[in-house]
Amino acid sequence: MVGGLSLLLGFLGIFLPVLPTTPFVLLASACFMRSSPRFNQWLVAHKTFGPIIENWHQHRAVTRKVKLRGAIAMVASFSFSIYIVPHFWLKIMLVVMLVVLLSWFIRLPVIERLAEQEENH
Repeated sequence: MVGGLSLLLGFLGIFLPVLPTTPFVLLASACFMRSSPRFNQWLVAHKTFGPIIENWHQHRAVTRKVKLRGAIAMVASFSFSIYIVPHFWLKIMLVVMLVVLLSWFIRLPVIERLAEQEENH
């Protein structure tokens, strides 16, 4: 159930600029590794989702585009949440969570896609 929902959100993230694709695809892969190895293999072999999973499993890295879109999505969603939450202490907790999450995310290594590397040489 969680894997399917995560994959659906990851798929929507391809078309919606605010919704990040990578975290949802990675979560779906983690869920399917245990529940459906056959579906996980399909996901890893997929032309769009496969490279995301491969980059993460092999290098624990994301592309610059993923990092930029993810950071923008985090700031936008947390800003909206901070704006609508009525209690000041909740706003402070959200700011702290944003800082911690963004600090971790920004420190992720960047890997360039193979196609981009070949074009640059």
